[in-house]
Amino acid sequence: QVQLVESGGGLVQPGGSLRLSCAASGGIARTNIMGWYRQVPGKQREFVATITSGGSTNYADSVKGRFTISRDNNKNVMYLQMNSLKPEDTAVYYCRLTMSVRNFWGLGTQVTVSS
Repeated sequence: QVQLVESGGGLVQPGGSLRLSCAASGGIARTNIMGWYRQVPGKQREFVATITSGGSTNYADSVKGRFTISRDNNKNVMYLQMNSLKPEDTAVYYCRLTMSVRNFWGLGTQVTVSS
């Protein structure tokens, strides 16, 4: 049973930084794609960044140059380093794992950017 657990969210002032983590467990295939998505109430969940098991990355335009996605394949952990945070980055951030066309989601972690 695949499980994804996010951590690292919290309250931060504009311009600040946070690092999110996503720990995956339970039958993780060597070849997979992990990613971060975010959602605010009343809006659809949106793409933030993805990283393949080979290390290729992709970012939403809104976070390019500010966020960095990375992963440790030995530990099955993915990270999102978020710098220069803006109030519009406020959302619940979700971890997603894609294996063999199946998607698995974590429960999310709240990020609030406010002064």
